[in-house]
Amino acid sequence: MKTDSLFRPFSLKSLHIKNRIVMAPMTRSFSPDGIPTADVSAYYSRRAAGEVGLILSEGTVIDRIASSNDKDIPHFYGDQALAGWKNVIDHVHQSGAQMGPQIWHMGVMDNHHSGWLPDAPFEGPSGLNRPGFVNGQAMKDADIADAIAAYGRAAKEAKRLGFDCVEIHGAHGYLIDQFFWDGTNDRTDIYGGDTLPERGRFANEVIKEVRKQVGEDFAVIIRLSQFKPADYNFKLAKTPKEMEAWLNPMADAGVDIFHCSQRRFWEPEFEESDLNFAGWAKKITGKATITVGSVGLSGEFMAAFAGESSDPTSLDELVRRMDRGDFDLVAVGRPLLADPEWTAKIHANRNDELKGFTKDALAQLI
Repeated sequence: MKTDSLFRPFSLKSLHIKNRIVMAPMTRSFSPDGIPTADVSAYYSRRAAGEVGLILSEGTVIDRIASSNDKDIPHFYGDQALAGWKNVIDHVHQSGAQMGPQIWHMGVMDNHHSGWLPDAPFEGPSGLNRPGFVNGQAMKDADIADAIAAYGRAAKEAKRLGFDCVEIHGAHGYLIDQFFWDGTNDRTDIYGGDTLPERGRFANEVIKEVRKQVGEDFAVIIRLSQFKPADYNFKLAKTPKEMEAWLNPMADAGVDIFHCSQRRFWEPEFEESDLNFAGWAKKITGKATITVGSVGLSGEFMAAFAGESSDPTSLDELVRRMDRGDFDLVAVGRPLLADPEWTAKIHANRNDELKGFTKDALAQLI
């Protein structure tokens, strides 16, 4: 595989990355009571030592009582949790990578299989987790204002602790995405509406607050998805025009990089061209983009998490699209979860040493 273009440096504001490889955010639930441990620090440091350019952390929740459905998801608030994250970023830097936390509010969730519940009901634009499923309560104006402020505080802490950027989680059916989707947002106030731009108001206010707290020179990323966990074929923006109306306000609000999640990076987003989600986002906004979705493996991620194994596969199509200018960075998930040296092996053409992925990798911090 010719992978030279994956190893060109990339700079944007506070980011000065040695290559185009990003470790994708992957929930791990190895932070007891929300506190990242030394094992979590070592987990990320191994990927940094393995030549990853930019690490985006697993989702780490903001300071709202019901922001998580899992007690072992890391927090990005409180002295103990922030001290844990300080240890993480210091060791990642020592190992040669840059890093940003993915700040997160889950919104209305299914109850966790452990039986643990937060001390307040789940919250979202409505009580809906998905159409027809109520498992929480609608946020009042004061709740929305406090959540927006909590995103801003988390971003400010990221900068204070020495992180190189921050990513806002706006994808995969979580809080911000629940505001985007008319299947979960039935509000009749300023945070609802019949159109995607109207329902994007909450996201835009979060972005503006994050930008206010970190200043103009700190890189802000948002992760978005068209699909929903309840419907993998769903598209929030069904046409390029609708995508333009959705993304441009976020770019204007302060997003520097759009992280465009799809199940398979090679699939076209619309019939008009072979551009994928990241390609369209870059074309529409002019902003940098990250592509992600089954990079380097034969199977896609939902099948893998259901137990289906995946084998290493060619990166030629990925490189072709990058060389064409479709996107700027490439997020890699399962290959890096299973093998901290994946990037170094790709760089050195040690392709015979590449590993596949099995569900067993989820059970430990390799």
